[in-house]
Amino acid sequence: MTVRKIVHVDMDAFYASVEQRDDPQLRGKPVVVAWLGNRSVVCAASYEARRFGIRSAMPAIRAERLCPEAVFVPPDFPRYRAVSRLVREIFKQHTDLVEPLSLDEAYLDVTENKTGITTATRVARAIREQIRQELNLTASAGVAPNKFLAKIASDWRKPDGLFVIQPDDVDTFLPPLPVGRLPGVGKVTEARLEKFRIRTVGDLRGLELPALEGPFGRHGLRLYELARGIDESQVIPDRPTQSVSAEDTFQNDVPLSETEPLIRLLAEKTWAASRKETRIARTVVLKLKTSEFRILTRSHTPTCPPSSCNELTSIALLLRERVDLDPHQRFRLVGVGLSNFRDPEEASVQPDLFE
Repeated sequence: MTVRKIVHVDMDAFYASVEQRDDPQLRGKPVVVAWLGNRSVVCAASYEARRFGIRSAMPAIRAERLCPEAVFVPPDFPRYRAVSRLVREIFKQHTDLVEPLSLDEAYLDVTENKTGITTATRVARAIREQIRQELNLTASAGVAPNKFLAKIASDWRKPDGLFVIQPDDVDTFLPPLPVGRLPGVGKVTEARLEKFRIRTVGDLRGLELPALEGPFGRHGLRLYELARGIDESQVIPDRPTQSVSAEDTFQNDVPLSETEPLIRLLAEKTWAASRKETRIARTVVLKLKTSEFRILTRSHTPTCPPSSCNELTSIALLLRERVDLDPHQRFRLVGVGLSNFRDPEEASVQPDLFE
């Protein structure tokens, strides 16, 4: 049986690194990519900012308190997407089996590669060097016989690091790790495992499959396999887009009647993003988050897909009318999305559906 060679490449502090690369005055400074405001969250933080405890998804106002001297830069996603495309072009020089996870990370299957480099480690080293030389950015990489181990490995020597888990090393590498390092083991699952006194992957290995399937169901099998370094999931290139969306948080909570301007703006952003797809979206989705953090969604699948930004906006505003709540209810966030993407020949054959 051929041992697979999987590389996980993760750009280091990607958005912040692009900002520092393009503006020399930001280099060496704690840079936070975020809009300033009470409701804004951190999109990325440079490693200088991370030393103060600043992390992605943290409220921007908290980041400002942690590091008053931090430089806040508003995100420029079109620029980040353009750089991400250049990174993927480098990947494609080595293999067509590239599965992007986001703008800043991807899996590569280099079991066979285009350049004839003899080992996966050397492929990863070559990719990192190309990114450094051609884009003046750094990336960390993990090399392993499967996807989940490669992802763990890429984080092992961040930033600007390379770590390899050889097949023969799996049984010594995994057992000491805390179970929280396994994919799918969040705080809830970790707390449930703690009740069984399962704290490390080695502890988890001590349980037979029936003991895990009882309390965890299907996820028990996944835990059983991951604890033993088993992950047969394939690197799937060019996954078709499932949805595109845009959302934003209000500076202050607002009643439903005052959401229209932002809905119109978000519909424009979503429509512009959807124009980059060759497939056609069938379903319009409106998302709202109340001041109590309750999330509401309304969706509509018209007989014919939306054919213009105006049509998308009209449907989104009609969906707003289906939100039947106390008129005094306030909302902190709104989002507009398109989903249910289909090939053009399939896009207009479904009947009208309300969900």
